[in-house]
Amino acid sequence: MDSQTPAQVLVCVAPTEAETRELLEVHKLDPHTLQSALDPDEQGRVEFEEDHLALIIRRPCSYTSADNYLFKVMSAGVFLFKDKLIIVMAKDVPLFEGKQSVKLVSLHDVLLKLLRVVINHFMGHLRVINLISDELEQKASHSAENKHLLNMFTLEKSLVYFLNALNDNGTVATKLKNSAAKIGFSTDHVELLDDIAIDNAQCLTLAQTYSNILSSLMDARASLVSNNLNVMMKNLNALVIAVAVPSFFAAVGGMSEFTQMAGPERWYVAYPVFLGAMGGLGALTYWIVKRLERH
Repeated sequence: MDSQTPAQVLVCVAPTEAETRELLEVHKLDPHTLQSALDPDEQGRVEFEEDHLALIIRRPCSYTSADNYLFKVMSAGVFLFKDKLIIVMAKDVPLFEGKQSVKLVSLHDVLLKLLRVVINHFMGHLRVINLISDELEQKASHSAENKHLLNMFTLEKSLVYFLNALNDNGTVATKLKNSAAKIGFSTDHVELLDDIAIDNAQCLTLAQTYSNILSSLMDARASLVSNNLNVMMKNLNALVIAVAVPSFFAAVGGMSEFTQMAGPERWYVAYPVFLGAMGGLGALTYWIVKRLERH
């Protein structure tokens, strides 16, 4: 940012100490509001200063593989003066993408365009979250590992952040509409604000739907894992009992009983008979235990 360059829109990303001093001393921004613009957990709001309008809006951060399924949300400060618009952000994210369907004539147009782009970013991230959720659900159903469930928990946490951010942006849009005359919005701007509020409400509803579905899936998946664990423990208990019963009779009688019945010279008959008897007794015990479980 260069204060000597005449520009109507100034964008400052992660301001340095010198840039912060310029924003405070030259452009007369409020220190608390400026700090709020760099705080990722700050709530969205609208404030009327002496010579400008200050907005704190919420927007999604750019997702990378290092985020490990966590979609983060950041705050951004928008300061509207009569002759300039200042945007302050902690991270460098795209501001205006795609084809400009609306002609930007005034700073008010730029402000409303910024709000619409933020909603589009949220919609894009929600579509990605839905696709990732479907993929993780398929992996979790064919795997006994916990990492897929943990990733689904992370996605659910991201949706909570999105819900809070969209709710804040809806509050900002409502206050802008109610203060349209004070800000200087035209009739077309008010109509555009109505569209922005509707789009934001639809995005909020979609995020709530995805959050509810993912939460239900997590509960169902946890119940399924618990049920599978119970079935596995029952099978293991039946197997332990089936092994313990032949072991008891083998310890009481032992191999010597079969040797005496078959004769010492016919040990090759005694050993298979002994092993077969113990195996049959174990199988019979396992069948009886499973039969009793069904009833």
